[in-house]
Amino acid sequence: MAAVMKERDTSRPWIRFYEPSVPPNLSYPDIPLGTVLSETAAKFPDHTALHFYGRKITYSELDRLANRFGHALTELGVIKGDRVALMLPNIPQMVIAYYGTVRTGAIAVPTNPLYHEHELEVQLKDSGAETLVAVDLFYPVIAPVLPRTGVKHLILCGIRDFLPFPKNLLYPIKARLEHQWVTVKRVPPVHDFLGLVRKAPEGPVSAPVLPDDIALLQYTGGTTGVPKGAILTHRNLVVNAAQSRAWLTLRTEGAEKILSVIPFFHVYGMTTAMNLGILIGAELILLPKFHTKDVLQTIQQYRPGIFPGIQAMYLAIGNHPDIGKYDLSSLKVAISGAGPLMREVQDRFEQVTKARIVEGYGLSEASPVTHANPIFGRRKIGSIGLPWPDLDARIMDIADPDRALPPGEVGELVVKGPQVMKGYWNKPGETAQTLRGGWLHTGDIARMDDEGYFYIVDRIKDMIKTVGENVYPREVEEVLYAHPKVKEAVVVGIPQDFLGEEIKAYIVLKEGMIATAEEIMAFCRVQLSKFKVPKQVEFRKELPKTLVGKVLRRVLKAEELKKLEKA
Repeated sequence: MAAVMKERDTSRPWIRFYEPSVPPNLSYPDIPLGTVLSETAAKFPDHTALHFYGRKITYSELDRLANRFGHALTELGVIKGDRVALMLPNIPQMVIAYYGTVRTGAIAVPTNPLYHEHELEVQLKDSGAETLVAVDLFYPVIAPVLPRTGVKHLILCGIRDFLPFPKNLLYPIKARLEHQWVTVKRVPPVHDFLGLVRKAPEGPVSAPVLPDDIALLQYTGGTTGVPKGAILTHRNLVVNAAQSRAWLTLRTEGAEKILSVIPFFHVYGMTTAMNLGILIGAELILLPKFHTKDVLQTIQQYRPGIFPGIQAMYLAIGNHPDIGKYDLSSLKVAISGAGPLMREVQDRFEQVTKARIVEGYGLSEASPVTHANPIFGRRKIGSIGLPWPDLDARIMDIADPDRALPPGEVGELVVKGPQVMKGYWNKPGETAQTLRGGWLHTGDIARMDDEGYFYIVDRIKDMIKTVGENVYPREVEEVLYAHPKVKEAVVVGIPQDFLGEEIKAYIVLKEGMIATAEEIMAFCRVQLSKFKVPKQVEFRKELPKTLVGKVLRRVLKAEELKKLEKA
């Protein structure tokens, strides 16, 4: 039946290039996200769910811990619809807190643990989060922010809390000392994660959670660069995990191992590693941070088969000088997202691992995955692949947004499907602009070929993609303008061979002032995450502008592209 449908559906030419086991339409479980874990725990109670540096947590244990955390939140006064911020790397507490939160009907707000004070404050205020779960090492960043937000409860955990003996004792001395310092300095309303969980009941959380309730606020940016919370429902996230399962044709439920180094606080890692993994009963091998040697050792020792990541990770592995010393033969498939995958990186990674690597595409507003190349079917280099089951995609004329373009023409990529968000949190105007006529306008310029494969050509937004992260120029420029010597500033993304774009700042200094590039970058390092700090600084007497005084970014970028062509 599926094969017949593929031949008959001429409106979606991509369907005929689906792998034979991938249907064009799926049946989705009509359940909230928390039930995914409980159903998997019932099927595979003794299978390893989380593997953290040798410590293993089974599915039945994870299910109980998530319930306990949910009860702990309820005892703190958290009710359905409240926002709970999760400022956690890929450690067991992230998975426990995530599933415990959504089981109460509260809304999870994933937060980058590397945020600086200002970035954290903006997200906590916008989301209205009253509870924050974080690693104790981040307390020095968190503490000054709390009085300026609505956070009523801070729940702190330690990296070493779930490490096996004796690794919990051998945890780096500096980290242990910081942990002790935090313990001494704690003041109400600060709670200990393990303490809350241990004293809470382990039975099911009884909150009435429905599939169409909000599960997540995933913060993203847009044309203005102002962070916005994409409202994702339980159904959105369950659907995208189920689509991921269907697309991942090489998998055995209850037997797979997923290398989970892509951050869970980013919706890409959340869906393609955590939610997918729990849906199929996989073992999630957790790594809080990407270090090439650690990743290679982990692959050799623990033998994962699935590796979702970004190009920079695959590049680092392929270029490691000791790559030949490691046995990477367990890897079967890698899914590359959050930016383009260069052919050189793809070829090198496949050469050294013998695994299949394919490029995909998504955005926070779509939970996030909308396209990918077939895992073992026909893939096209430079293409983001085919739209997923139950998803429709079109290329629309930018000048006439109501006109769909034929194959080969370039326009804006728009998508429609069951994984698309409800809208932006407290931003009806931005929602109306992005969701029009049932279609999600991605802001990306793309084209589709005759066979239904899509290609990203350029970006309408000024957003800069660097090492798999999104950087919004306005965020960086606001910091630059705060420098006492800076009169004007603008940043643009300069294309790099493999790592996306490099941030370059153009500065006009105030009259009589002198500054160095290092001085400007040092100023940024204090207020911005490392990946947002400009790598180049150029001083100018004036910036190119329109007649009304708007800086012309495209002129600056064109200058850099000419330099690259001549290089």
